[in-house]
Amino acid sequence: MNEDASRQRIEDLLPSHTPEAVRERLLLGPRHSNLRDFVYGATDGIVTTFAVAAAASGADLAPAIIVILGCANLVGDGISMGISNVLGTRAEVQELERARREEEEQINVVPEGEREEVRHIFMEKGFTGPDLERAVDIITSDIKTWVDTMVTEELGLTRVAPSPWRAGLATFAAFAVAGILPLVPFFVELASGTGPVAPFAWSTGCAAFAFFLVGTFKARFVDQAWYRSGLETLLAGAVASGAAYLVGYLLRGIADTA
Repeated sequence: MNEDASRQRIEDLLPSHTPEAVRERLLLGPRHSNLRDFVYGATDGIVTTFAVAAAASGADLAPAIIVILGCANLVGDGISMGISNVLGTRAEVQELERARREEEEQINVVPEGEREEVRHIFMEKGFTGPDLERAVDIITSDIKTWVDTMVTEELGLTRVAPSPWRAGLATFAAFAVAGILPLVPFFVELASGTGPVAPFAWSTGCAAFAFFLVGTFKARFVDQAWYRSGLETLLAGAVASGAAYLVGYLLRGIADTA
């Protein structure tokens, strides 16, 4: 980073790191990100519907069948993924709640043993002598802080419980919005009677664009170049979609004899 960019970065960060800004931000508490839910839902939505289009096109099925199968998969799989994420996230919340209850019980039953665990945790962080004992005293003087420390440092769990319904809705919304794109050329062909030339080629382009777009969106929140993140997501989607097309192509004879 050159000197001008470094100076600009400092100027950008200063307003959010005044005592007042820090106090206001920390009072809101940590927030759980739904980025994983969005990327997971969007990527799977594109793969699911494009896999249908790829397999059906490989089997040389009619556009109407592709639209029916694609929409059925879009709705069914989208709801299934959303509900599955709700249940999975709820299990994560329940795991955190159980861990907190167990830590509270252990603090009540064997407080000295739990104090020793805190001591070892902070020894690993480089605390020694009076500073170590002062840190242990401060942490163990408040039950909530004590439990928070054990949950995060000993068990490796997050202190922030994610919202199951928010996670599920984020997954479903991303799945539905991104997953509809590979079907657009077939909708156009069905509605107009003619539609674009080579709708599967257009569907492939829509899917590739959607994969790349999801990757570039993800790059806004992670330390990765936008083009690298986009290409990474595109490659993952291309592998899954290519496999689906190959299966449809190899089994196209079944449709001809049905």
